[in-house]
Amino acid sequence: MTSRAGNHGETRGSRGVVRTLELLWDMSPRAVRGPRPGQTLDRIVGTAVRIADAHGLDAVSMRRIATELGIGTMSLYRYVAGKDELVDLMLDRCRWTGDCADGPGADWRTVLECLAREGLARCRLHPWLLRADRSRPKPGPGDGDGDGMEKVISRIRPMGLPDPELVSVVVMIDSYVTGAARIQGVTAAGRVPATAALSEDFSGPDFDHFEFGLKRILDGLEAFVERSAAAAGGGAQGA
Repeated sequence: MTSRAGNHGETRGSRGVVRTLELLWDMSPRAVRGPRPGQTLDRIVGTAVRIADAHGLDAVSMRRIATELGIGTMSLYRYVAGKDELVDLMLDRCRWTGDCADGPGADWRTVLECLAREGLARCRLHPWLLRADRSRPKPGPGDGDGDGMEKVISRIRPMGLPDPELVSVVVMIDSYVTGAARIQGVTAAGRVPATAALSEDFSGPDFDHFEFGLKRILDGLEAFVERSAAAAGGGAQGA
């Protein structure tokens, strides 16, 4: 009995993932009978994102969205199964796309700077992204872990690092952005008692903490790239 229950739960979970992927890629089967849908999935997701941007992720509910759209709550379930599925769609809508890596002529440092600044701007625009569960990303049209990652990797390949290290560089930048955005949010809310002992200008407009940290990370990467190139050159000469 236990084994069957476990398999059943796994099957339901798998179906949920399949359903979400169908919605992300607009692959859900179309109904050929019955009334035409009065809404679109795009409008529903857009409404959910606007609510989350203004009031936080906790404010997003099927009832709230239905009220915003002027329809009955049960009508929404024709499009999404519930909030978890809706949040997956919201995350896909707001993920980074790697578009900043499209510009011609930019070196790897410029690409990473652009990536970091774009990420911070996205977190400021959608603060709820820092709270959303991104532990099970699903590859949708806006998936930054797919095409976006490939764009960035292709643009920073001149660093001359092996692929695992290139991926680690992108993860490093993303982690820095997320951490910096969290700290900025906490500081802005005045929830850091230890800062009372610091000078009044520690968070003033004359010092950009984000840019300072970003430059130090990129300086470190630049030194690492130079050392790696020198070591590779030395090894080639020795051979």
